[in-house]
Amino acid sequence: MSFEGKTAIVTGGGRDIGRACVMGLAAQGANVVINYHSSSEGAESAVAEIIAAGGSAIAMQGDMTKEADVKALVAAAVEKYGKVDTLVHVTGGILARVSMADMTMEHWTAVMDVNLTSYMLAVRECIPHMPAGSSIVALASQAGRDGGGPGASAYGASKGAVMTLTRGLAKELGPDIRVNGVCPGMIDTDFHNIFTKPEVRTHVANITPLKREGVSDDVANLVVYLASDGAAFLTGTNVDINGGMLFS
Repeated sequence: MSFEGKTAIVTGGGRDIGRACVMGLAAQGANVVINYHSSSEGAESAVAEIIAAGGSAIAMQGDMTKEADVKALVAAAVEKYGKVDTLVHVTGGILARVSMADMTMEHWTAVMDVNLTSYMLAVRECIPHMPAGSSIVALASQAGRDGGGPGASAYGASKGAVMTLTRGLAKELGPDIRVNGVCPGMIDTDFHNIFTKPEVRTHVANITPLKREGVSDDVANLVVYLASDGAAFLTGTNVDINGGMLFS
């Protein structure tokens, strides 16, 4: 799964799954361009670790829901490395748990923007700089399959749209660019630290065949594989990674 001589952009790469993807790609030899929104410490420490290990990486702050910030990120990657071989789009979030009865246009739009519009913008801006054999991997969610938990219908809908866009892009961009998604279940990240009750997490872990939550490296290992030439005949897939909690 060598990425020697290749360049990867990771959006949302400053913490949790995004940072694990950054480190996984760098470990395989990729030059990594890290986008972060507010996790500057995680992004900058990742750059320092990669450089100390003999690799190359840069970090750049930006809001991936803003067209100008996405353009600036891709421009910085191309200026530094000349091309983009891999896009890993991790940017996203639930923002808050809001029932449909309490849904506001502000919340709905914000959730769609952070999960779906950001993905579209990143793909659109990267495409002109991606040579044949490139790959895109998007972070969807188990919520895109099962609708999500309480107050997460907007989030689930946005992630379902990410999955559908992934399928459409695979057809549109093939054969030169492969496009796949991953659908994490209960992963031990700040997402669940903030938005999921501890007793719910314990219950989910206990009823999962593997009897645990996932960790960021579990997801990153899958992402790196899907981005690599080892997955050369995989495109348009949305791969479940949930310890057996949900089969599709």
